[in-house]
Amino acid sequence: MGRKVILATCSLNQWALDFDGNLERILRSIAIAKSQGAKYRLGPELEIWPIMHHNVRYNCRVIFLNGKILLIRPKMLLANYGNNREFRWFSPWNKLRHVEEYYLPRMIQDMTGQDTVPFGDCILSTKDTCIGSEMCAELWNPRSPHVDMGLDGVEIFTNSSASYHELRKADHRVNLVKSATMKSGGIYMFANQKGCDGDRLYYDGCATVAINGDIVAQGRQFSLDDVEVVTAILDLEDVRSYKGEHCHPHVEYEHKPCHRVKLDFSLSDCEDVYLPTHQPIEWQFHTPEEEISLGPACWLWDYLRRSGQAGFLLPLSGGVDSSSTACIVYSMCVLVCQAVRDGNTQVLEDVQRVVNDGSYTPRDPRELCRRIFTTCYMASENSSEGTRNRAKDLASQIGSSHMNLNIDMAVKGMLGIFSMVTGKCPQFRANGGSTRENLALQNVQARIRMILAYLFAQLSQWAEGKPGGLLVLGSANVDESLTGYFTKYDCSSADINPIGGISKTDLKSFLQYCVEQFQLTALKSIMAAPPTAELEPLTDGQVSQTDESDMGMTYSELSVIGRLRKISKCGPYSMFCKLIHTWREALSPLQVAAKVKHFFQMYSVNRHKMTTVTPSYHAESYGPDDNRFDLRPFLYNTRWSWQFRAIDNQVSKMEVGNDYHD
Repeated sequence: MGRKVILATCSLNQWALDFDGNLERILRSIAIAKSQGAKYRLGPELEIWPIMHHNVRYNCRVIFLNGKILLIRPKMLLANYGNNREFRWFSPWNKLRHVEEYYLPRMIQDMTGQDTVPFGDCILSTKDTCIGSEMCAELWNPRSPHVDMGLDGVEIFTNSSASYHELRKADHRVNLVKSATMKSGGIYMFANQKGCDGDRLYYDGCATVAINGDIVAQGRQFSLDDVEVVTAILDLEDVRSYKGEHCHPHVEYEHKPCHRVKLDFSLSDCEDVYLPTHQPIEWQFHTPEEEISLGPACWLWDYLRRSGQAGFLLPLSGGVDSSSTACIVYSMCVLVCQAVRDGNTQVLEDVQRVVNDGSYTPRDPRELCRRIFTTCYMASENSSEGTRNRAKDLASQIGSSHMNLNIDMAVKGMLGIFSMVTGKCPQFRANGGSTRENLALQNVQARIRMILAYLFAQLSQWAEGKPGGLLVLGSANVDESLTGYFTKYDCSSADINPIGGISKTDLKSFLQYCVEQFQLTALKSIMAAPPTAELEPLTDGQVSQTDESDMGMTYSELSVIGRLRKISKCGPYSMFCKLIHTWREALSPLQVAAKVKHFFQMYSVNRHKMTTVTPSYHAESYGPDDNRFDLRPFLYNTRWSWQFRAIDNQVSKMEVGNDYHD
């Protein structure tokens, strides 16, 4: 009947400047799409093509057919928020419905036999349908091109994207894809990058095909496959029936028609009556705990195999944060072993290179963990037996190569140098010292741990007669980064940090998931223990220092404050005005005021630490990463005199007038 089409979209793990690898992955995805009968294959954003036109650089899609370039479609709406800084690299194409001639470079002319091709905002008309293009952020924009294209008769919308993972974000993307065709009908194809972007982001795949508001094909969000192709068989008559019922463009409003590039080509053929079409499916979303287990694990694998290092080293303290990092590495080992069992030859080749053994085949995650993961408990006179045992038990269950060492000798040597020069001997607060002395003594311990971590990362392989070095992993969570509750250049300073964008609350839930998913029962005692830095003297052999006491607020309170600061763009006064209602049942206005002031004082005093914080996996929408996501000053007026005065005045009014209502 000539109305059914086979369409392919894909997720590719591309890597900037890896021209050979990028080309190979593109060609492999094309071959897979053709083998599955597809006549249209959609790839992700910037899989290979930025283009200069009139000496202006554009982010472009290039559409080919049988060795000829049909159209170059520049991106019109650029993303310039959060982690996105597209205006740094590209200019938007602002000429709506406008098409120009693009003179091809001579080397391309020799290949295609063409001198010029259309460049601009236009669509493709085949003999049997009409195809329009979007790029990534254009789907999120309130002026998405698919709206006008749908009213102008476009039946297939294609979106090449480079969309990164954030916890609890996948449903936003799926809903946008569904709504794009729910309003006026059509087929929507979504292609995405996957893998580490060479930085802090993880592109999370999810290649998708939808029709008339229903998802009919779904790619994986997290996997170690460098190439994934998703195909769907769809009936164009279903689109036309839906459009006939819902789409009346000339009644709604006037719009300028799209320029069409006409093709002597059909996506369908006459022998399609026996082709079964894809039916609607329910999207299978991961839980946040699964996302934490899978996303950072895939990111770590990409980083490890591309860095040329031999594994990871982690200072394992026996607390929630370092244990979370350890569990993510273990999850990575589980994924690697599963990929090898599934026949992924690229993963096998990569793991053999990492362990420097061409005959090695990973089968047991614990055995792989032993080969590539070293954990180290760095005790001091302030460490408890409880944390030492918890670290040892977890290391045993995941299979890491575990070390116990004591840093007291190094600490005493460092303080001895100071005392020899100054004639002074600082004391902990518990022994009569000042706050400054107390903090300095904690920092010395923390910084020595960082130095030892890098020493063992560089030389532990050498000591065993093995080649290569280890990547040092950090384990400071997003809430600690937000308040600066860590020592600058301590063992939170590392090469990379898989949990730096994740809240303490989510990490605790993740560890509970690991107890059930991986049977890591050692985590139960870790979750039950109060979070502590163990940098101050013990009291009767027990820990007396706790994180929440040091910070002056709970981790759950910090999560709320963090979202207000970043997402709601609240300063001290506007945050206070919101929290007096949010925390009404637990805190008085005066107590809320004290919490808000304390937070902003900590935040502003410690903001400078974010300029040197370890590169972390981006996972949370309120992350304070100073590198690209949360660009702010690091020298603040820490007194906040006007803002705090406004809070005090409001508290006084509320106390006098008892003006405190929902």
